[in-house]
Parts: sequence; C-alpha cells; structure tokens
Amino acid sequence: MTSETITAAAAGTWKLGDLTVNRIGLGAMRLPQNGEAFGDAAPSDRGRAIAVLRRAVELGVNHIDTAAFYFSALRSANELINRALAPYPDDLVIATKVWPGRDPSGKWWWATPEQLRGQVEENLRQLGRDHLDVVNLRIPPSRATGSVTEHFGALAELREAGLIRHLGLSNATAAHLAEAQAIAPVVCVQNPYGLGLRPRDHVLPQACAERGIAFVPFFAIAGSGEEAGVSGVDSEEVLAVARAHGVSAARVRLAWTLGQGPNVLAIPGTGDPDHVADNIAAGALRLSADEMARLDFLHRAGG
Repeated sequence: MTSETITAAAAGTWKLGDLTVNRIGLGAMRLPQNGEAFGDAAPSDRGRAIAVLRRAVELGVNHIDTAAFYFSALRSANELINRALAPYPDDLVIATKVWPGRDPSGKWWWATPEQLRGQVEENLRQLGRDHLDVVNLRIPPSRATGSVTEHFGALAELREAGLIRHLGLSNATAAHLAEAQAIAPVVCVQNPYGLGLRPRDHVLPQACAERGIAFVPFFAIAGSGEEAGVSGVDSEEVLAVARAHGVSAARVRLAWTLGQGPNVLAIPGTGDPDHVADNIAAGALRLSADEMARLDFLHRAGG
C-alpha cells in the first residue's frame, strides 16, 4: 500500500465532545509563510497552500488546527482554509485558539477576558462560520503557574451564547485543566510534545487519558526545533526504524506520537502537498514493541 492510498481513517478516531475526528489531522501554522513560523520568511504560494488543504481533506483529514494569529505579510491561515474548503464538509472540525493576538505588524499582544469575544469573532469572520467547533485557550508563559479562571470563564460564556461548540486548553498544566473543568467541559489539551520534546507537565498526558480528554501534541515532527521546524539530521535510532519500514523519519515520529495512547491526536503542519500524504500515512504505520521501547528510551534521553 502506498502513502497516496492511505487515508486519515487508518489512524483511528477519537471524539472531541460530540465531534468524531480521525486521530491524524492537519496543523495550519506553516501555511501562510515559507520557513520558520512568525519569522521574516517570505509569504507562501497561495495556490500551493490551498492544494495542501484540499489534499488533506481528500485523504480523510477532518480535524484542522488554526488561529487568527497564523498569518504572514500576504497570507492568513484562516482565510486560506475558507478559500480552499468552503462550503465546509459536514464532518470537518476546525479548532482555533485565542488569548494571544498579533497586530498587523506582527507584534504580539494578549487579550483581556473582555477582549476574547473580539478574537472569537475575528476567527468567525475569517473562516466564514457562525460558530467555532473548538476554541482552545492558549495560556501565556506568564500564567504557567497562575489562574485561568477569568479567561476560561469568558469563553464558557461565549459557549453558552452559541458562538463556540467546545472548549479546550493549550500550553496548559494539570492544574490549569482541573481549574478549567470546574467551570466548563474541556474536550482537548493541546501542548508541545514529540519525540525528544518532553511534556512540560509530565502528569498532564496521563491526566487527559484518565478523563477521556484528547491530548493534542504540536511539534510532533519538529520536536525540539519547535516553530523553526525540524532541526538537523534525525538520530540514528529514528533513521534505523524508518529504514526498517521503508518510510520517512517524519512518519516514524508521528507513529510514535499516535502510539502514546488512543486519546492522542496528531496535527502535523506542512506547506508541501507531497508531505501531506506522507504524514497521513503515519496512521497506518505500526511500530513493534521493541521499536517503541527504543524510541521511548531516546525520548527520555531528549533525542
């Protein structure tokens, strides 16, 4: 079976509240520009970015992660999604995130609880929707040990008003999750995590599993390269597994991520239509117990 014939259904499914999604989706962060996200890279080719989105949906992706602050000088991830996919398939779930924002010059700012409605409405306008499927509260570094009650409570009110269907957290700790769950249901937690990039709160992935909440790692391919993308050459351990299966190192990294639990979703990003099929094919790659153990050891060593 070639990667071109493998669909996102091969990864299995999970539910975000009442919305069923395939466990491998697409992250939109890399669509607006070439190279490092949020850097000075040139804007992406519009047609190529649209081709990525359409190819992903053709191959069964029904979970796309985006944000209004994903933009370059000429491109907006949300508007690319709208242009490529509207009218949207009935099963497509689009998740976005609020609290951070960027002004037209690219400068970052952080919303007050009262400003979150404006950020939600900005996403609605750009995506051309009357409600958002999932909104993640993206927690700033300054709140790593602080309260999220006021901000999450403001989103809960927008959920009650019908602007948002489901709520999630991003860059969260187990303490943030407990605090938010006391206010409203949480369907997912989206944190940086991948092979060689260990969770900032080691209790959180298990806490999500125990509660039936989706754990949605980003940087599953980039690992410690984070926004800059894959850094350097993959370790010999990853390459050896890739050679054994005749697949890319990226596919091995994604398969390892999906192997962390049935509630783990992957949202790899790319600006290359050819990479979309390869990433999605990771859902069909079954690593042996020995391979998982070797990669787990590498992960603990930070490789």
